[in-house]
Amino acid sequence: MDSPTTSAADRSAETGPHGTSTTADSLALQQARERWKAERARKAYYTRRFDLSGLPEYQPEQVVSGTIRQRGVNYIADSGLVDRWEEGFRRHHPDVRFDDDLKSSVLALPALYTGMADLAPMGRRLTWDELTAYQRELNAAPLEITFATGSLDVTGWTYALAVMVHQSNPISKLTFRQLDGIFGAERTGGWNGLMWDTSVARGAEENIRTWGQLGLGGEWEQRPIHVYGYNLKFHFPDEFARKVLNGGDKWNEQLIEYANEAKPDGSGLVLAAEQFMADLSDDPCGIAYGSVHDVTPQTKPVAVSATDEGPFVPINLGTVQDRTYPLTRDVYYYLAGEPGKPIEPRLREFLRYVVSREGQEAVQQDGKYLPLTAECAAEQLRKLG
Repeated sequence: MDSPTTSAADRSAETGPHGTSTTADSLALQQARERWKAERARKAYYTRRFDLSGLPEYQPEQVVSGTIRQRGVNYIADSGLVDRWEEGFRRHHPDVRFDDDLKSSVLALPALYTGMADLAPMGRRLTWDELTAYQRELNAAPLEITFATGSLDVTGWTYALAVMVHQSNPISKLTFRQLDGIFGAERTGGWNGLMWDTSVARGAEENIRTWGQLGLGGEWEQRPIHVYGYNLKFHFPDEFARKVLNGGDKWNEQLIEYANEAKPDGSGLVLAAEQFMADLSDDPCGIAYGSVHDVTPQTKPVAVSATDEGPFVPINLGTVQDRTYPLTRDVYYYLAGEPGKPIEPRLREFLRYVVSREGQEAVQQDGKYLPLTAECAAEQLRKLG
């Protein structure tokens, strides 16, 4: 999961002063996370084979050697995906060695800007704090390369964000502007990278707090909208806010937040999404965003459009892989570099391999992340020069 191993919710955890969770609670939750993760790591969730013929075959532009140090996201190591990449790459470059310490995305960028890593794979996009720290240290911005599309619904493997309502709700589609009105609040601007953008300011008149404001009539017209979601320390809200709230940080004042919990017997996790989807199942007035994996018989996902004009795209394996679903998420490699200067050859060759047909076939065989489209792969190769 690309969320921090934070404490269990106050209602079930033993707490210390000011309602904060004890260290023992936090460590128990981390141990539960490790067991939960191990159950999923080697399973191929998707057997569908996508046409990768439009992706380029890997052809070395030069033979390279040396060591590539990687620090960052654990999921490519847990699943064995990074092992497949490295084995395939060494068939072309037998003198390359890898030094991998892949435990968490939160460790990736600090290792990069302190010179402890050459490549920083991450299961999400950089946060404002991470990007600020990198810029302060190196007076530059890291190069971002998308190495795969996130999953449709594999918990932990950067799943697409579905928008879900109660099954009884007549709503079947929503735009980003409407979702901003529902989940967001009035704001004076939003973040575009490290730049504060006042052009995305909006007033309270654009808040949407009843289902009637979305065009529903009859008994629905005056019903309030109840908003469920992840607590704002997790990274899912950051991704949602970038796309839907235009980089703003002001959320609906009545947002009900959830965090992961360890099961009382220590056997695993009760994820935040499981909790709020259970509550949404009992609430016809509710709405949430999260994994389509957690849809219950009492709830349903809605089609989403990034613009007011459409198209409205349903969430499914095909629309996530082809990147037409607008809340699809990506996973990234970050590396240091200076504008106008060539990338270190061994790093460039490895990343060219990762986004090639062979590298993306390894993603497909792993069966959790989804392979890049030819257009997206070509974009990454242009970045690499």
